[in-house]
Amino acid sequence: MSRTRIKICGLTRPEDVRAAVEAGADAIGFVFYRPSPRAVDIEQAAELVALLPPFVTSVGLFVNATQDEVDAVLARVPLQLLQFHGDEAESDCARHGRPWIKAARMRPGVDLLEFSSFHPRASGILVDTFVEGYGGSGKIFDWSLIPDGFVRPLVLSGGLDADNVTEAVRRVRPWAVDVSSGVESAKGIKDAAKIAAFIAGVRHADG
Repeated sequence: MSRTRIKICGLTRPEDVRAAVEAGADAIGFVFYRPSPRAVDIEQAAELVALLPPFVTSVGLFVNATQDEVDAVLARVPLQLLQFHGDEAESDCARHGRPWIKAARMRPGVDLLEFSSFHPRASGILVDTFVEGYGGSGKIFDWSLIPDGFVRPLVLSGGLDADNVTEAVRRVRPWAVDVSSGVESAKGIKDAAKIAAFIAGVRHADG
């Protein structure tokens, strides 16, 4: 059975980056959406990305950013993967010359196969809980909304934590899981013990 990849998102402090890496995270996410309590500026992000060792992927999260805004980040921050959470079209996501994933905000009526077809160049599709506005809800969605036979790399997000991630991985069998609030002691402040417990929960599901 393949190993489920793990992304820890919304990091703002060096000690949290180190904790996530030491616990075995595959990817670290940095939020470039100013309204978010987990947002980082370019200088802060550059310092945090510099802490990542080889083979831990740096991911930048954007919400309806302009091309200039994304390019300004990329000029200073060596991001390896871009993550788009707004209403970006395929062309908006693909124009930066980096691999990217697109977030689908899941609720009844969302056709994930149709959504996926609108983003054929995405490296994968991330599924998250629908909320008004943008940002993490800290709540799970109905995983049965994910259609059987979805063949593209799927990143499961939305309300995951150490208590439910084992069941989530066993039921959905995603390519990867993405967590933010589920490993925090406060918004933007990660908890090393929660990160370690979350990753242990994923590994338990992988068997």
